[in-house]
Amino acid sequence: MKTLQARFTRSQLRLMFSGWKTSVDVKGSFDTCSPDMLKAVGQALFSSGLQNPKFTAEEKKGEDYEIRTYHATKWVSTSLSGMQLDAAMNTGFRRLFRYIQGNNQNKVKVEMTAPVTCRVDPGAGPACESHFTVSFYIPEEHQASPPEPSDPEVFVENRKEFTAYIRTYGGFSNENMKREELLKLLESLQRDGVPYVDKPFYTVGYDSPFKLTNRRNEVWVLKKEDKQ
Repeated sequence: MKTLQARFTRSQLRLMFSGWKTSVDVKGSFDTCSPDMLKAVGQALFSSGLQNPKFTAEEKKGEDYEIRTYHATKWVSTSLSGMQLDAAMNTGFRRLFRYIQGNNQNKVKVEMTAPVTCRVDPGAGPACESHFTVSFYIPEEHQASPPEPSDPEVFVENRKEFTAYIRTYGGFSNENMKREELLKLLESLQRDGVPYVDKPFYTVGYDSPFKLTNRRNEVWVLKKEDKQ
């Protein structure tokens, strides 16, 4: 297989991120949360045994990323457009948190899960708005029939099976880290000559802002599937 040409240069990717002032990790979503919300989310994300979406690990060429095939599942999601990733995450997280706290047609509370994902569809240029979709995985007990959202801006997403290249890193993520980790992942994929989708990509967080060590963040780039 011939080595793939770079989709984005470092300068192009820096332009892509130039309108974003902060990162899309979970920490940024809590900056202006109420004490009750902080307490509830902190308890949820500190507890052991949080449900995660199931996946199958695939064989990979490089040692600096993983390949996972996520099974078809349902997520609760909300979409926003804007220039600032932190503002989109703040608004999106609040909408979804209200949903799991009972702002749904059944008025039932839904357990917190991990991770929180954000699909990023970059704008056409540095002065253009990007499109963000923030999502919580719906726990197994609600997968067959998720509570219908009451907020018209929240929807249940039927996420089809997909395969992603994934780079994991620690610490309190910020915009520079997010950008650099994405660049490292793209460079690894280009090095190994594997087919990937230019956009969208995903930024992913697993931890509450109260967790100080062993933090887990990821960036996901989708695998380009062979045409049948």
